[in-house]
Amino acid sequence: MDPTVIARLQSSLDALADDDDSRAHFSALFYTALFAEHPLYRSLFPAGMESQGHRFVTAIEFVVKNLPQQRRIRKFLTQLGLDHRRYGVEREHYRAAGVAMRRAVKSMHGTSAHSRYKWTPELEEAWSEFTEFVVSTMAEGAESDTTPALWGGTVVSHERVLDDLAIVRLETDPPIPYGAGQYVGVQVPQRPRMWRYYSPAIPTNPFGQLEFHVRKVSGGWVSPAIVTETNVGDQWVMSTPLGGLEVDFTHDRDVLMIGSGTGIAPLRAQVMEMSQRAQNPRVHLFVGGRYPCDLYDLETLWHISLSNPWLTVVPVSEEAENPWWHSGPALEPPFGMHSRLTGPIGRVVARFGSWADRQIQISGSPSMIKTTIYALRAGGTPIDQILHDPLY
Repeated sequence: MDPTVIARLQSSLDALADDDDSRAHFSALFYTALFAEHPLYRSLFPAGMESQGHRFVTAIEFVVKNLPQQRRIRKFLTQLGLDHRRYGVEREHYRAAGVAMRRAVKSMHGTSAHSRYKWTPELEEAWSEFTEFVVSTMAEGAESDTTPALWGGTVVSHERVLDDLAIVRLETDPPIPYGAGQYVGVQVPQRPRMWRYYSPAIPTNPFGQLEFHVRKVSGGWVSPAIVTETNVGDQWVMSTPLGGLEVDFTHDRDVLMIGSGTGIAPLRAQVMEMSQRAQNPRVHLFVGGRYPCDLYDLETLWHISLSNPWLTVVPVSEEAENPWWHSGPALEPPFGMHSRLTGPIGRVVARFGSWADRQIQISGSPSMIKTTIYALRAGGTPIDQILHDPLY
């Protein structure tokens, strides 16, 4: 795509999605245009559209901002197309979505409260080229894979490790062919048609075993049901594996991994898989949480580190002490392990330097990812060395 067109798109997006209200308005206009023209398409979506709309705008922002990295964006859109197979989306649906997107953008630019730029023929041409690129890449991606769109799994274990956090283990037949570091869409029987993304915390294996770490989100629909209502024997449905977190073994660069809360899952799966290799780059894994008790899987990571000298695990908590309601003892690191550091995890990691010679992965909540990237960039870290999944 021409650099002039990319710059025009980026300026346009900055104007129409410059705050949360305008992003919500943009997604509302898109779905209104789509369902007005194709009312039957509404059945493809969940009853509650708030999270769906948020993911739509997040995906558009990610694609527009990273358009110069064509290989990365094509991979992302291809995976997104594969993911949409779970809804039964076909090529005609993508064409309709492209038309609705152009209408939503044009409407936003025509609303003085949400636009700093006038709608021009050049802008219309740029968005037309962009939407054609997006929908054609997603449609081709969806049609390129012959593996199942949906996978079934049976819950074999449900463990409450904290009051608001559970570890769920499942078995699938056949095994889901995911890569360590990827994530899958999950639908649970307690909340039908409500999909959420979770990353397996163990590498893929021939027995079809999966492990998910799920924290209850206040006010959420799906995560509280998983933490409090899941039973052994429940049948879950999962979609095509997605995501781009992976270690590039073709380069000699060492690795920096930064995970917070249950965001450690895709990083944990990768170091577990790496422990089966004969040779690995050095890995510094920073594990964060608000309180020391939030470092719930630290003992497992310490055990991996003790038998794999290439792995250094650094625990970080924002608060020095556990809250008053937590009665468990504080974990003491084994001999030779790094002691726990205190502070926001991004600032703590940035204090060690720029990490400019590393492959960098960040996984956690959107706010954690954003503040960590900001801290690293302020310390001199090149942005093109930082990987994170935009939708997970």
